[in-house]
Amino acid sequence: MSVMRQKMADSIRFLAADMVQAANSGHPGAPMGLADIAVVLSEHLNHNPKNPEWLNRDRLVFSGGHATGLIYSLYYLWGYGLEIEDLKNFRQLDSLTPGHPEFGHTKGIEITTGPLGQGVANAVGFSMASKFVANQVNSETAALIDHNVYCLCGDGDLEEGLSYEACSIAGHNKLDNLILIYDSNKITIEGSTELSISENIRMRFESQGWDVLEIDGHDFEEIDTAIATAKANTKPTIIIANTLIAKGAGKLEGSHHAHGAPLGDDVIKEAKIKAGFDASKTFHVDADVMARFRVAIEEGDLCEREWNHRQKTLPLMEQNEALTALQNPDFSRIDYPVFEKAEATRGTNGKIMNAIARGIPSFLGGSADLSPSNKTNLNDMGIFPKGRNIYFGIREHAMASITNAMALYGPLMPFSATFFVFSDYLKPAARIAALTGIQQFFIWTHDSIGVGEDGPTHQPIEHLSQFRALPNFYVWRPADGAENIEAWKTALTMTKSPSAFVCSRQNLAVLPHAVRGEASQGGYLLSSDEGATITLMASGSEVALALKVKETLNAKDVAVNVVSVPCYDLFIEQDASYMKSIIKENTKTVAIEAARGLEWYRLADTVIAMDTFGASAPAGQLFEKFGFSVDSIIKKIN
Repeated sequence: MSVMRQKMADSIRFLAADMVQAANSGHPGAPMGLADIAVVLSEHLNHNPKNPEWLNRDRLVFSGGHATGLIYSLYYLWGYGLEIEDLKNFRQLDSLTPGHPEFGHTKGIEITTGPLGQGVANAVGFSMASKFVANQVNSETAALIDHNVYCLCGDGDLEEGLSYEACSIAGHNKLDNLILIYDSNKITIEGSTELSISENIRMRFESQGWDVLEIDGHDFEEIDTAIATAKANTKPTIIIANTLIAKGAGKLEGSHHAHGAPLGDDVIKEAKIKAGFDASKTFHVDADVMARFRVAIEEGDLCEREWNHRQKTLPLMEQNEALTALQNPDFSRIDYPVFEKAEATRGTNGKIMNAIARGIPSFLGGSADLSPSNKTNLNDMGIFPKGRNIYFGIREHAMASITNAMALYGPLMPFSATFFVFSDYLKPAARIAALTGIQQFFIWTHDSIGVGEDGPTHQPIEHLSQFRALPNFYVWRPADGAENIEAWKTALTMTKSPSAFVCSRQNLAVLPHAVRGEASQGGYLLSSDEGATITLMASGSEVALALKVKETLNAKDVAVNVVSVPCYDLFIEQDASYMKSIIKENTKTVAIEAARGLEWYRLADTVIAMDTFGASAPAGQLFEKFGFSVDSIIKKIN
C-alpha cells in the first residue's frame, strides 16, 4: 500500500513540476510538499466528480491558492473533467487552469482563493453553513447533512490576521466537522519563517478551542491516523503537518527558491530518475496510478446515491420539506412594510430585512458587534447555529469571508453588517464576492458625514467611489423606505452579484412622488418640470436636499428636474435611450453627494461633493459646513 501511495504522490509531484515548467511560471514547492497528504486525503474525501454540486459532499478548500499545480493535478486525477491538455495550458489565456483557483471556472473548485487567509475563513464559513442547515433538516434519528470541511493552508495563511479572526470564531462555535491541515514547511517567499514568526501554533489553536495534532507530513500512516482522529473529534481540528517544500526536488528540496519559480529541466529530470520514473516523459501518469485516483468517480457516485436513498427511506419527510424550502426561496411570501414617516434608512432597512427573514427561511446573517446600530437583528429568529442571528464579534474581515462561503454552500442567502467606514476592513472579501459572483448582502450603515459627532474617523468619504469602481458589485444608497424596498426587490434577483445597502444614521423624509418601480434600473426621474434647464442628481440623504433646491429655484422661475440614483452601478448599465429619458439633453447636470463623488463626472457637468475629510459636530452643522445646503448649492450651480 505504501509503495502505491508513494507512486501516486510522486505522480502528483511531477505533474505539478511539469505544469510550472511548461508555463515558465507558478509555484512547484507547495504542491510537491503536500503530495503525500493529498494522496491520503483522497482516501477520506467524500465527493462525487460526476456531480460537484452534491449538497452533502465534503468541502475541500485550498487556502494556499497558489498551489494550483496540486489542485489541478488532483481534479484531473479524480476525474472532474480536466484533461492533460488543460494541465499543459496551465496559466495560459482562456485555459481551465488559471494561476489561482476560480469558482465557476474550473469544475470542482469550491471557492476562489489566492489572497492568503481567505480560504481559512471560507472553510469556517462552509462549516458554519453546514451546521445551520443540519439544524434545520436533520432529525434525532437521521442526518441529511453530515459531511466534513477540509482546508489546506500554509504558514502565510496563518500569519494573516484574517485567519486569527476566523479560527477564533470556529473554536467558539465548536465546529467539529472542520479539519485544517497546516502545511508547516517553515518557508515563505523571503526565506525561513524564523525571519518573521516565532509563536507557538499549538498553543495558539488550543487557546482558541481547537484540538491540535502534529505529524510528519510525509508519513502516510501518520497522515491517515490524524485525519481519522480529526473526523471523530468533537471540536475543530488542526493537523500540523511538518513537511519539506518541494519534497523530492533534489537540491531545491526545502529551499525557498522552490516556492514561486520553475525548478528547471535538469532538477525535474534528476528527481524523476531518483523516484524511478521515466525522465523522458512529461505530463505522464501510469495506468495503475490513474485507476487508483479514478475510483473517486464510482465511490462518489455510490455515496451520493446512498444519500439520495437515505432521503427516501428514512423518516425524513419534514426534513426534506425544510431542505426544499431552503433551496427554493419564494419571494412572494415577503410582506414588505409600508413607510409613511421620516426614518433613517438603517431603520427602514432593518424592518425590510425582518420581513425578508419571515418569508425566506434561508435568509440569515449578522453584524460585527453592531446589530443594535446597524438595525440588523432578526427578531425572534434565534441564535446561530439553530437560529439565524450570527454573532461575529468585532471581526469584519472574517465575517465577510465566512458569509461568502455560506452563500456558495448551496441553499443559503447570507448578509453581513458593519458601519460603512469599516468596510475597509473587509474590502478583500467584498472584492472576492464581486470577482466570483457571490450573492452576499452587505449592510453598511452610518453612510456619510451624517454620522455626526463621532467625527472623521467614522465618516466614510471615499467609500462610495471605491465600491462603485468594483465590477459586478452593486451599491444601493436609498433615499427613503420606498426606495429601500425596491433596492431589496432588485438585489434578491441578482443571483450572481453581491449588493451593498448603504444606509443613513439620521432620519430621511419620505419622498413625494416616488416612482417606486423604476429604482430597479438604478436611477429614475423623481420630479420633473417642462422645459427644465437644470438636472439635479443625488442619492440617499442628498435626494431630499435636491428637491429643496428645486423648490427654491422653481420660486425663481427656473425649471428643474431631480433624478434619484439609488444604485449608480446599475444606472450606468442602462442603454442610451433610457439614460436620455432621465438625463434630459440641453440641461446643466449637477450631481450632489456627501462623499468624494469622483465617479459622478461621468454623468454631470458639476459635482458637489466632499474634497476633505469630515469633522466632529452634529450632523446638521456638518452638512451646512461642507456646503450641503440649499443656498450653498445654488451658488455653486450659478
